[in-house]
Amino acid sequence: MRIIREFWLPVLLYLVFLSGYQIWKECTLPVSEAGKNQVVLIPTGSTFSSVAQLLETKGLIKSKRAFYCLAWWEDATTRIKAGEYELSPAQTPIEILDYLVQGKIRQYIVTIPEGYNLFQIDDLLANAKLISNDSFLNVARDKNILRTLGIKADSAEGYIYPDTYQLTNDATAHEMLRTFVNHFREVWNSEEFSRRTEELGVQIHDIVTIASIVEKEAMRSRERPLIACVFWNRLKKDMPLQADPTVHYGILVETKVKKRRLRWKDLRKKTPYNTYVNRGLPKGPISNPGKESIRSTLHPSKKDYLFFVSRNNGTHCFSRTLAEHNRAVDQYQRRRKYRPIKKTNPVPTQTTDAKPEKHTQDDTKPGPQDLPAGESRK
Repeated sequence: MRIIREFWLPVLLYLVFLSGYQIWKECTLPVSEAGKNQVVLIPTGSTFSSVAQLLETKGLIKSKRAFYCLAWWEDATTRIKAGEYELSPAQTPIEILDYLVQGKIRQYIVTIPEGYNLFQIDDLLANAKLISNDSFLNVARDKNILRTLGIKADSAEGYIYPDTYQLTNDATAHEMLRTFVNHFREVWNSEEFSRRTEELGVQIHDIVTIASIVEKEAMRSRERPLIACVFWNRLKKDMPLQADPTVHYGILVETKVKKRRLRWKDLRKKTPYNTYVNRGLPKGPISNPGKESIRSTLHPSKKDYLFFVSRNNGTHCFSRTLAEHNRAVDQYQRRRKYRPIKKTNPVPTQTTDAKPEKHTQDDTKPGPQDLPAGESRK
């Protein structure tokens, strides 16, 4: 018996050591030095055993047994967070476990350009597979949700700050909207826009509305204050703003047709956003303006311009009088068919039969019957 014990004891110790060494390797070494990243979805309520089995099946760890031992040693078997992860077989089991415990969920980079409206943002998020179609649009128009966000309007249009965001696929449309609006508030407060708004004696909604039109009209940053001053001057004189983008937006809201060409009859179409048939500001913002458009609206140029027309090169010619404007139209828009703008009393305005005093989204079109419906022309 002594001989048997003396023989088997070293063998047993060797086997224990070998087993321990194998587990150690499986706990510390990656499956491979290089490998393609894989997306792993861990549902809410998953057990650690099922998570370990999933990782082993996908070839991200060598052994679910060794992974369990590692998690047990780290006291992490009950601390795994659900979510979508992007993991690699080149990661060590320790690194993978850290991802799961820390909740380093896969991030989707989404950029909302300046001047995008709610319809475009909804498409952007849906195309990124983060939401279903129209879900963001519906949330952004929910009055109960808007009330919780402090928005006193019919939609969140204008209050979504254009920027680059990191989102997760488990975030709801409501959570995304809150993120966007909170960022808008942060920028608004950091720039102290409220102080200037109070000095002007207007509401934040008015500023955001004008800025949203400036955002759609301006193609060069240096012209934003000039375009803003034209709209302010027109408001003071009770002249209609006559901004094409407001007509586009009104049609979009009513028909949900996102791409169609603007025609002369559209300028007479009665919508709450049409600034040809309605004087003053439209019902609300028509896009989500960036910081520079808001700043330009709050600090417009001190000029007495009332008109502007595109030079077809990204810049505009600004005019003080109707006569100046008609000469500019003749000079820069010869390829289009215009009828003379008749002066009316007491304030000179354009008739709905005349070309509006600003550029349209496409400056090379042959005639006013083919005005394009561009939601973003930057």
